[in-house]
Order: sequence, then C-alpha cells, then structure tokens
Amino acid sequence: MKILCLGDVVGRGAVLCLQENLRKICRETGAEITVINGENASMGSGNGISKEDAELLFEAGADVITGGNHSFRQRSVYGMLDEAPTLLRPCNYPGQNPGKGSCILSYNGKNILVLNVMGRIGMENLPLACPFESCRKILLAEKGNYDLAVLDIHAEATSEKIALAYDLCDKVNIIFGTHTHVPTADERVMPKGTGYITDLGMTGAVESVLGIRPEQSVESFLGGLPGRYRFADGPCKAQGCIFTLDSDTGLCTAVERVDIR
Repeated sequence: MKILCLGDVVGRGAVLCLQENLRKICRETGAEITVINGENASMGSGNGISKEDAELLFEAGADVITGGNHSFRQRSVYGMLDEAPTLLRPCNYPGQNPGKGSCILSYNGKNILVLNVMGRIGMENLPLACPFESCRKILLAEKGNYDLAVLDIHAEATSEKIALAYDLCDKVNIIFGTHTHVPTADERVMPKGTGYITDLGMTGAVESVLGIRPEQSVESFLGGLPGRYRFADGPCKAQGCIFTLDSDTGLCTAVERVDIR
C-alpha cells in the first residue's frame, strides 16, 4: 500500500494546482490514499481553511485533510469540522472547539486511523493539551478498531516532532511533520518499522517565502507594518512523501520524498 502525504497547502494557486493535478500524481506514483494538510488553503482573505477550500480539496482527491494553528481562522468551516468525517483539526485543542482530531478511513479491507496533533513549543499562546498524552489517549480508545495509523504532527520545533515519533513509533505506522513549509532531508524507516519525516514541506507557489509574496515577507523583516497575508502567484510545487507499507504486516518499507513542479 502506498500513502501520499502532502505538506501545507498555501493559497488559491495551490488549491487549483491540486484540482488539476492530484489525481494524475496519484496515478503516476501509485498512491492509493492521500492525506493533505490544508490549514493554510484559504482562497479568500486571511489564512486558514474555509468550507469552500475543504470541499475543493476533497473534490481534488484528498481522502483526509488535516489542520493546525490556523484551523479556526475561517468561521465558514466550523460546521464542516463537526460534520465531515475526514476533515480534522489538532486533537489537543480543547474539546469545546469545533471538529475532532482523528478519523478512521476504510480502504481495501483495512481500517486506517489518521491522527492530527499540534506541538506546543513556539505555540505558547494556544490552549493546547500535551501532544504526547493526547495521541496516547486516542490510540488507546481506538485500540482494536484500526489496522494502520498515520499521524500528522503540526509543530514548530524539530526536536518535539522527533521526540513524539520515538514515543509513538511502536503504535503508529506513518509519522510526518507539517507547519514549517520547508521539507527536511531526514525521511527514513525507523527501527520498529515506522515511516518518518520531520517536515513534508508545502504545496504552494515556487517563488515565495513559505507561500507568501516575497516583497511582503522582506518588508516585515525590515520593520514594516504587519498586514494580511498576500499569497504569492505563479507556478506551484507539491511537496511531501510517498510511504510504502507492507500489506500483511503494516510495517513501512520505504519513504520517498516528492517535489512535483
């Protein structure tokens, strides 16, 4: 089994790029399941993901959409977070927030548990529970209900992502990081058969600063007034990984980075 995981989708161009190309990418790579982080997919003003964005990504071929620190920026998605079974937000947000942090996807006789959690380092202004304990609780509660598990760690600190991977590598088959929008070069199969990478990268404009217009980013570093995100235009890239799992054991046998332009 091959599972394609794509990094943070940033802006209108990235959504349209996936609408045009995602199914072709899956055919060419042999990917059977697609998990996409969509928390920056807003096609309108600001950032986050709207109901329209989520619907377009599902139409493009996403099986599961994960979230992060911008999951609640667009109010139009609140109802969908509660109703759509495979649209996630981090599981360690307080329970009174819309949505859920995990789902079970059935494919080819296998139940695949997908979890979404957020790191706390660098996210001090958010009311987040411990990501380690939050993941363990879900894995324990769903024990016996799934055959494979996939985890998106949306976090700033590489050390926190790697520590979470070591803590959960005997319970989760695929672990990947999102949020920093820059792919890391540490893709590997861990000793217990878990596929891992610290960050997938992003799906968005090639000529940009993390998906934002370069001139806006430069201006902010030079002390300019903060403003609403202005997404960059132009050709897009889709970055992530293909994880190959043994159909019998569920162990990951290969991790391959993808950078499609």
